[in-house]
Amino acid sequence: MTAPLLDVRNLETHLFLPGGTARVVNKVSFAMQPGETLALVGESGCGKTMTAFSMMRLVPSPPGKIVGGSIMLDGVELRELSEQEMRRIRGDKIAMVFQEPLTSLNPVFRVGDQIAEVLQVHRGMKKRDALDKACHLLRAVGIAGADRRIKDYPHQMSGGMRQRVMIAMALACQPRLIIADEPTTALDVTVQAQIMDLFRELQRSHTMGLLLITHDLGIVAETADAVAVMYAGRIVEYADVATLFGNPLHPYTRGLLESLPRIGMKRLQPIPGMVPSLLELPEGCAFSTRCSRAVASCRERAPELTPTDGDSPAPHLVSCWRWDT
Repeated sequence: MTAPLLDVRNLETHLFLPGGTARVVNKVSFAMQPGETLALVGESGCGKTMTAFSMMRLVPSPPGKIVGGSIMLDGVELRELSEQEMRRIRGDKIAMVFQEPLTSLNPVFRVGDQIAEVLQVHRGMKKRDALDKACHLLRAVGIAGADRRIKDYPHQMSGGMRQRVMIAMALACQPRLIIADEPTTALDVTVQAQIMDLFRELQRSHTMGLLLITHDLGIVAETADAVAVMYAGRIVEYADVATLFGNPLHPYTRGLLESLPRIGMKRLQPIPGMVPSLLELPEGCAFSTRCSRAVASCRERAPELTPTDGDSPAPHLVSCWRWDT
């Protein structure tokens, strides 16, 4: 086994709010190998995006702060870097494709200039050379007429094209790791498939790691190598994609899979109840208030993420007192 590309250990990020402290990322741990795709899944508000922001050191402060844990990228501890050093890492070694490209792109600058700026800052390229490279990147991500589109402003492009621009910008310096936060949200199904095919093709050609943040389990099944399921700021199950879909162990993971529509299904099977407020988490397991299998011990102590004795070649970890019942 090669050294991990990314190794996150016991990461904790809190939001210090007037109503109390919200543990939005609560002792989260996972690792990724070079070229691997790890999907981070869960309901809205479970902490997926804040985990990504923590890794990028982009947590808004106030009210947020990383209060514990380790973030190792290629053996470098990102938490120990100064802000100036971290700015050199962002866009170069690690890049992020944000959820809504229209708000992530600057509306008053042409898309070509925005891509070129990344190359000027991180590679020291001259403006003309950077624009030529930007045009090449737009062609690489499937934008027709790139030499013309490079002069467009973000509002002149469709949602799918803006997402491709964001991917081109993220790829400009050939980073070791790309974080894609809901990269297909609000796109039609055909464009979704094109975007995910593009990610797979670019991974093969650049051997980069991809952390895919999504709630679309269909995309996870087709794209990911491994899956980490988050609930209320914690990872509750971790396994390779085949194991997780074939043998889910945590009641929350089972609930997510059972709520998917299937041919012949008359009614969906939603998970009962609501995600608890991170300001008022229940004692013990955070899922215990929604779990039909919960017993007294589930409401008293929070279970740790521990390995199971399955036959999977990769670790299968679960945070549940009753996963084997």
